[in-house]
Amino acid sequence: MLRDITLGQFFPGNSLLHRMDPRVKILWTLFYIILLFFVDTYWGFLLYGIFTVGLIVISQIRPRLVLSGLRPLLYLLIFTAILNIFVSGGETVLFRLWIFRATKEGLYNAGMMALRLIFLVLGSSMLTFTTSPIVLTDGIEHLLRPFRKIGLPAHEIAMMMTIAIRFIPTILEETDKIMKAQAARGADFETGSIFRRAKAMIPLLIPLFISAFRRADELAVAMECRCYHGGEGRSRLHTLRISSLDYKTVPAALVLCAGVVLTRIYL
Repeated sequence: MLRDITLGQFFPGNSLLHRMDPRVKILWTLFYIILLFFVDTYWGFLLYGIFTVGLIVISQIRPRLVLSGLRPLLYLLIFTAILNIFVSGGETVLFRLWIFRATKEGLYNAGMMALRLIFLVLGSSMLTFTTSPIVLTDGIEHLLRPFRKIGLPAHEIAMMMTIAIRFIPTILEETDKIMKAQAARGADFETGSIFRRAKAMIPLLIPLFISAFRRADELAVAMECRCYHGGEGRSRLHTLRISSLDYKTVPAALVLCAGVVLTRIYL
């Protein structure tokens, strides 16, 4: 299960998405996420699905690898679906379970919420799949640079965000190693109820925290040895420039926005 979590991983390539400016990709990802919450019909989600499939094809990343990132969300999807079915309310009752009742409106809301979570993960993961951590740091810093006038440490925030994203796969790999080591000593993480398996995960926390603190200390020492003292006065080997390729993505975003508006009004 841990190996299926793909958030924070970068896959080198030479696709159109890989060559785009990171600032444009960050802004388009935010636009993709914000527009997603205005979709309220299955026709709109069908349009989002076609658009997302197009992104996966253009990125030249294996669809199976992209979809594997949804597997860890299975329990969250089931929980939110059940919660929406029985709590959303509505007049058309499908069936009753003790004091709860499942309604047609609740079933509709459950489907909407599940689809939003799926596209939220797929859309945001395409950013990290096609953008290296260093380039992502530069993009975030450039976007936050205007806020330095009010005292916001743009470089430090961008560095912390990128380090956090970068170390997600590392921490997951370390967790997997600890689980295998404890399983070899008789620990059981696979059988029993969900509460029993959650309780079995508690002994993982101490060695995992120790490993995380050790890696953080090693990273701090490495940055000091390379004379890192923040973003003031730092130069870059590659300067970010918005090319004609980035401008060509505007029509695609406008088509997606227009499609969502039309499906919301007429469907």
